[in-house]
Amino acid sequence: MNAKIHYCQPGYALSATKTFLVAFSENVSFATVKFKILDAALNCVFEGEAEKLGLCDYSREYLYKGDFSALKSSGLYQIVLDDFDAKTHEFEISNEWLSQQTKANIKSFYYQRSGVELPARFAGAWARPAAHLDSALEFHPTMNRVGVWNAHGGWYDAGDYGKYIVNGGVSVATLMLACELRKDSAFVGGPLFYESFEQPVSLLDEVRFELEFFLRMQDDDGGVFFKVTPYRWDGFVTPLESDASQKRYILGKSTSSALNFAGALAQAHHVFANVDSAFAAKCLFASARAYLWAVKNPEVEWPHNTEGSGGYGDPDLGDDFFWARAMLYRELFNVESVVDLKVSELLIPLESQLQVDMDTYLPTYGLQWRSTQNLAWYALATTDCKWKDRARMAFKYTADEILHLQKEDLYGLSIRKFIWGSNGDIANHALTLYLTNEWFNDPKYRDAAMEQIEFVYGKNPVDVSFVTGSAWSSPKHPHHRISHSDNVDEPVPGLVVGGINVDRQDAHRNPLYLGDAPGMSYTDEQCSFASNEVAINWSAPLTAALLLATSSCP
Repeated sequence: MNAKIHYCQPGYALSATKTFLVAFSENVSFATVKFKILDAALNCVFEGEAEKLGLCDYSREYLYKGDFSALKSSGLYQIVLDDFDAKTHEFEISNEWLSQQTKANIKSFYYQRSGVELPARFAGAWARPAAHLDSALEFHPTMNRVGVWNAHGGWYDAGDYGKYIVNGGVSVATLMLACELRKDSAFVGGPLFYESFEQPVSLLDEVRFELEFFLRMQDDDGGVFFKVTPYRWDGFVTPLESDASQKRYILGKSTSSALNFAGALAQAHHVFANVDSAFAAKCLFASARAYLWAVKNPEVEWPHNTEGSGGYGDPDLGDDFFWARAMLYRELFNVESVVDLKVSELLIPLESQLQVDMDTYLPTYGLQWRSTQNLAWYALATTDCKWKDRARMAFKYTADEILHLQKEDLYGLSIRKFIWGSNGDIANHALTLYLTNEWFNDPKYRDAAMEQIEFVYGKNPVDVSFVTGSAWSSPKHPHHRISHSDNVDEPVPGLVVGGINVDRQDAHRNPLYLGDAPGMSYTDEQCSFASNEVAINWSAPLTAALLLATSSCP
């Protein structure tokens, strides 16, 4: 009888819980399954019995759970099931694997940079020349506007070459959460930052690269353009080939892009205040202008143009207004003056509207670009205002609901459907738990968050560590134009693919999914945009969660 072992393939933190799953395709009568942990010399250092859990509905597996948390010595190990001739690849017990993955995830944003050269001394095999300078873009024909606009820089959003304010906003804001909470980390950087790991920038500098692009996307009237788009979808070509084959355009504006901009740039003021005060002030002023534009233009729809880039249409902007208001309120609450802004005249209406926002938009299990209110609650939870305790308790109630959902799921997940970008959902739920742990310091939140991270790194039904370059099973053929046009065998490392997706929107391209069960809805193929594409809004929460995890390990 065949048995599969699902485990966190890069490794386990030293003092964290350490569990794995044994899966059978049919029901078996064993009450327990014996296992051994072998060290690098193949000595048995731990023996135990995996307890029967039952049938997992979405993977159609009969699962047993093994626990070797008592093993706390660093080193290389493998799990062995002698009775079933099954064993894992070697994995690591240490805290170093978390640091390595944090580095890789931060660097993945560097590889997504647009408009600049990535030299070999920093990018290695994935070096490339500058392309998509985007410094003199025409306005899209649908805008009926003459002239050109400078929208240089920023990150490519996903597997294509589009650049967006909506989705870019929630992504950069998520990374700034980690910058705020771990401002002394070597990964984050600061005014005295020096190159300290395998890339030319700190997370703070990488965030600033995106924010500089955001600032260029603000129109003269305070409104914000929605996106930079090619006229049609690119093939799997290099950025240079894309540049040579078609024009790129500026497109927008919309209420949603103004609010994403306002929320992110207000947070940028907080993050950069003690790093570059002039830049921080510039961000706050730009944020307020964008917010006031949105107040005057509350129903300007997103551009319904998807011929060459994503739509990111959002019919409910109440959560985005909440995000922008709360972040602005946090910054203005402690600022006496901002050039050309009357702070008191902004604060009073913000305060009155926030009460309504809090009653309307409760925290969600995790951030999404369509549901951004958690950023608002975070802003209030980190402001010395009358709502601080309420905001922190709101996170706690949400985190406790996540714990309840995890206990009901045999894989320890709190999601109830594998949607497009399920790994982003899982990482966002883990991030909510880590945020809650910041204020309540309870190991149950930290342990539960790590359990969800372990799913992303291989403890899942398809036995895939969903971050490129992270393990033996990692995706080799992501839906990512750069990776499939650079003549490098290995894909760009550190990229999180979308993962299991029951809706299989790419079925018309005949991908070979790993099985019929919902939990087997994944394939490592370039054509599978529904399960194997990359996106910054999936990478950002995992990066933030890993950064919080590296300093939260007991």
